[in-house]
Amino acid sequence: MNNITLILGGARSGKSVYAEKLANESNLPVTYIATAQVYDDEFKARIQHHKNRRPVHWMLVEEPHHLTQTLADLAASNQYLIVDCLTLWLAQWICPDCNPPKDSSWQLERDQFLLLLPTFSGRIILVSNEVGMGIVPLGEINRQFQDEQGRLNQAVATVAKNVTFIAAGLPIKLK
Repeated sequence: MNNITLILGGARSGKSVYAEKLANESNLPVTYIATAQVYDDEFKARIQHHKNRRPVHWMLVEEPHHLTQTLADLAASNQYLIVDCLTLWLAQWICPDCNPPKDSSWQLERDQFLLLLPTFSGRIILVSNEVGMGIVPLGEINRQFQDEQGRLNQAVATVAKNVTFIAAGLPIKLK
């Protein structure tokens, strides 16, 4: 049974809050998979804001790169997984300054992730930014990021049972 939910929206749109609400309402144990890495004090404060909002009894797994294996290891029908977020996961793979792993590549990790999703046996909420609603950015790495994020979101939306877009904290059901 497909229990994949994709939540899309812009930065600070309320995506994570909505994902947390859905998982909390399930009354199942929740594991929060954080893909962010701390690079500076401002980003550390953003991460702390997210941590402060979550229930203390939720399990936290921090995995910035090897998300596919983490999901495979944690899949279980009696819990909810939240991945927050696919956008940071992608950025850390393709941004050379983020020290992506030398033992793999973004394309391989992405392909494995997309192969896992249709077979995933648990309940999962995937949070991702919708980055394609503005102008085409300047700079090759920025365009590559926008293109890859758009392709990833489309591929995940294809296999997800539910897709919700968040704007100003309000959910808009797409699928």
